[in-house]
Amino acid sequence: MSAINSTISFIKEQYKTENFIPLHVPYFGGNEKKYLIETIDSTFVSSVGAYVDQFEVTMQNITQTQKAVAVVNGTAAIQVALRLIGVKSGDEVLTQALTFVATANAIAYQNATPVFLDVDLDTMGLSPKAVSTFLEEFGELREDGCYNKKTQKKISACLPMHTFGFPVHLDELIAVCNDWKIPVVEDAAESLGSEYKGKPTGSFGKLGAFSFNGNKIVTSGGGGAIVTNDFKLGEKGKYLTTTAKIPHPYEYVHDEMGYNFRMPNLNAALACAQLEQLNTFLENKRILAKEYESFFQSSGIKFRTETPETKANYWLMCIELANKNERDLFLEETNVKGVMTRPIWQLMYRLPMYKNCQRDEQINAEFLEERIINIPSSVR
Repeated sequence: MSAINSTISFIKEQYKTENFIPLHVPYFGGNEKKYLIETIDSTFVSSVGAYVDQFEVTMQNITQTQKAVAVVNGTAAIQVALRLIGVKSGDEVLTQALTFVATANAIAYQNATPVFLDVDLDTMGLSPKAVSTFLEEFGELREDGCYNKKTQKKISACLPMHTFGFPVHLDELIAVCNDWKIPVVEDAAESLGSEYKGKPTGSFGKLGAFSFNGNKIVTSGGGGAIVTNDFKLGEKGKYLTTTAKIPHPYEYVHDEMGYNFRMPNLNAALACAQLEQLNTFLENKRILAKEYESFFQSSGIKFRTETPETKANYWLMCIELANKNERDLFLEETNVKGVMTRPIWQLMYRLPMYKNCQRDEQINAEFLEERIINIPSSVR
């Protein structure tokens, strides 16, 4: 109990308040109001406008990709990315059970089925070894790709998620997937600003998907982005997210089923102001992470840090407790005493809509599910 009380005191000292401390709130210290007022005055508040264009160019620069497409949220970004990569009804997508439900839902929206594979303990993200082991047992290469020998369904994508901004082992994962002719789409919803071997997450797979929800490191209120180094694929993404409308000065002609998924200019204005501060946010969070790491080392509690060859954005910082009982006590005491903490998500195959999906043993995912706690991580 003393460790919990000292943790509560330390967190309140970091945020210099005795009021309730949320897990992650946005920080508006730049041009947010200015850009929003400009957008309102322009009357271009919907899905066309200068800030949408500016947002897409900025995301291309930040992620070092050839094309970025602004969309309404991170879930839509993943769904469209999966369609672009060729995920069709009846296919399967390899992913992790230790993730936010949007990862699995985006697969289901394509009428495909997730296959849940284990994570690595160090990254909390999809394990290349688990993927390789699964494919050695169940994979079958055919002329048009990889199939699951158990279900006879095509495995048309692999969808790793960079949990809390910690990059997965991308080189190893992509190498395994290349061997089996499975394209990789990165769920980078939580990892804007994170790097793997000096390159931004989202730029390694065929496509990457980001979220700009209110609780992310950078927010547009609600929004997402698809990024890719395949320019034609990116153009197809922009076309699909604008209702698959054929360009014309005044006529409305659509030649396939698209989506009304474009980010409004009003949200893009907010995002542009936030992106201008991204480096400051990242630096601020790394300072907080160092302070947390030092404190928890002295308290005998494991604070999760970035792995070698990566640079995490420390979106949601987390600690690892000894067992589920300690986790539950910590959660109860901190939340009662005004410091918001939360457990990691319930594993996807525990949810009723995904309980029958194929999965491996999930040894690491279940270990982490019982021990990981997110702690306040807002920019100060």
